[in-house]
Amino acid sequence: MNTRQGDTAQPARHTNRLAGQTSPYLLKHAHNPVDWYPWGSEAFARARTEDKPIHLSIGYTACHWCSVLEQESFEDEETAALLNERFINIKVDREERPDLDRIYQIAQQLLTQRSGGWPLTMFLTPEDRRPFFGGTYFPKEPRYGMPSFREVLRRVSDYYRAHPREVREQNAALMQVFGELEPAAAAAGALTPAPLEAARAQLGSTFDRQYGGFGRAPKFPSAVTLELLLSRWHASLAGGAPDAQALAMATLTLRRMGEGGLTDQLGGGFFRYSVDAAWMIPHFEKMLYDNGLLLAAYAQAALATGEAVFARIAEQAAQFALDVFRSGDGGFYSSFDADSEGHEGRYYVWERAEIEAALTAEEYALFAPHFGIDRPPNFEGRYHLHTFRSLEELTAEQQVSTREARARIDSARTRLLARRAQRTPPARDDKILTAWNALMIRGLALAARALEREELAAAAARTLGLIRSQLWREGRLLATAKDGAGRLPAYLDDYVYLADAILELQQVRFVGSELAFARELIEVVLDHFGDSERGGFYFTADDHEQLIHRPKSFADDATPAGNGIAARVLQRLGSLYGEPRLIAAAEGVLRAAWDAIERHPAAHGALLQALEELIDPPQIVIVRGRDPELTEWRRALTARYAPRSLVLAIDAAEKDLPQELAAKAAGARTVAYLCVGSTCSAPIESLAQLLSSLGGPRRAAAPGTGIAPPQRQEDRS
Repeated sequence: MNTRQGDTAQPARHTNRLAGQTSPYLLKHAHNPVDWYPWGSEAFARARTEDKPIHLSIGYTACHWCSVLEQESFEDEETAALLNERFINIKVDREERPDLDRIYQIAQQLLTQRSGGWPLTMFLTPEDRRPFFGGTYFPKEPRYGMPSFREVLRRVSDYYRAHPREVREQNAALMQVFGELEPAAAAAGALTPAPLEAARAQLGSTFDRQYGGFGRAPKFPSAVTLELLLSRWHASLAGGAPDAQALAMATLTLRRMGEGGLTDQLGGGFFRYSVDAAWMIPHFEKMLYDNGLLLAAYAQAALATGEAVFARIAEQAAQFALDVFRSGDGGFYSSFDADSEGHEGRYYVWERAEIEAALTAEEYALFAPHFGIDRPPNFEGRYHLHTFRSLEELTAEQQVSTREARARIDSARTRLLARRAQRTPPARDDKILTAWNALMIRGLALAARALEREELAAAAARTLGLIRSQLWREGRLLATAKDGAGRLPAYLDDYVYLADAILELQQVRFVGSELAFARELIEVVLDHFGDSERGGFYFTADDHEQLIHRPKSFADDATPAGNGIAARVLQRLGSLYGEPRLIAAAEGVLRAAWDAIERHPAAHGALLQALEELIDPPQIVIVRGRDPELTEWRRALTARYAPRSLVLAIDAAEKDLPQELAAKAAGARTVAYLCVGSTCSAPIESLAQLLSSLGGPRRAAAPGTGIAPPQRQEDRS
């Protein structure tokens, strides 16, 4: 059972069928009085035999309202008795089964015309598992304008018994809508950059010029969107009319998030999202995918701008991931709860007196105004750290040097972290998810480039090795591992995120067998996930468990759309291997998604990045040689911000190469080949000549856009 670190285990009152599972979320419910089943044939057979509707509850370990629902209802004997009498109850971890979550989230939105979320509560017919009613969180007693959970259970059960024909008719109508969800593929003809321009305009119209981000609160980090904006700025340089506003939107958002409460100002790393427009108060759960995606975004901003603030945030985020998220065998855990000691955020927030007692007078004099401790509390009578005044302003006011100010803040952080470590920490979900680990591999590889820290690349390589040893079985991936044991067939995201991460890792140090593994992953995607009629890829493989719907999604959500990442990887591997069929498959993805992209361009950031590369093929730089010169060339090349390029520095002795790369031989000295599409240059034997051909390093100039200037935090000097 997953207990909070430091909690004393209580004697179990009940043990249900979840006790044999490996998911920490399911194990958390293993001693509820509810007669829970895991998703599977045993539950389905009993539902059919007893003609009872299925109560499906989907959540995850770090979910605050999932914990509330458990404490209020699933631990309540009266509610449990009602559930056990009238329903067959199935509990699902949405992180292990994103396929089920995707299907039933869509169903909930169609049935209720409301947004989804967690916990997801669905009621299914027993013979076919089709949903006929649903919702998210229901309170134990009527409040928030919602009926009590027990009242919902009685009404649903009674309606199922009294109106069987209406239930089946609604099910049939719902399935028809499911069949109409996938857009028609684009007709033959050129794919144009128009959606890129439309997305850029759409983002500009919703951009918050004071605090960064897009739209109103709650605000989500949207790392894919920020990467797209940085890429659009870089592409605009070639046309001679730099899109300074695209750069400013990305960098202001990253600054505000980095200086705000979305970032753990003591320990590093990022919380899930902000409940307010100013990025001050987060939802306090920490998810691996957010931390991997944002690490990549900050590393790229550091490369693009050369600004130390982005490098510092990336460095803190990378160190946090290694120190806190990483398991002993090199994988990365899934998440940390929002709650501890029964309260959301309790581990992270402070009393003023506690901070004052922990710091020296000199430290407190800077720390308090910097993080707002001299103001009224900002979270339930306590303080959550958020930058209110810049160090630049405070150093001038208090007449201390930037170096001394930074030293005092760092010392204060160390003292407060030591005190925080004595608290009961949030519970950790320690399963290893392939897709989320792949996002962290990519983030670490990018950070290794931006920060020139080779140990980050080594950590990424170790994680890749773990996935290959524990989660690659007989030519197929598994989705999750716990205590060294892999399980569950992998999804599209697992395959394409990992292939994408491998390509990024090759830019830091090249290993031929890893590149071959990326190719294997993509061949599995083509063989088992593709839609031969309409193009694009399904979320599940053709031999996956048969569910009521086989989803194919193109829009980004909290993570990039798998179809978008697939298109980018196919385009790059097609160029590397000289295989037109891979590039054609990438184009097929974009054609399949074209209608959706045109209707909602800003919602398809990953696909738009793939579209950029289809219209303007990626630039591939292949360097052959021996150290130390080979490393010198690689570092010079990868220090550039060039989002639509791929640099492979290959040792002359490397034998595990595809023909296209093996043909790029090294001579007595290091040589480079500059390739675009199927055309490569003659060997280039001078690093200076190569950099000149590439346009040299490009750093962002200070934008003049009318956007509020960033609230700067001074850096090391």
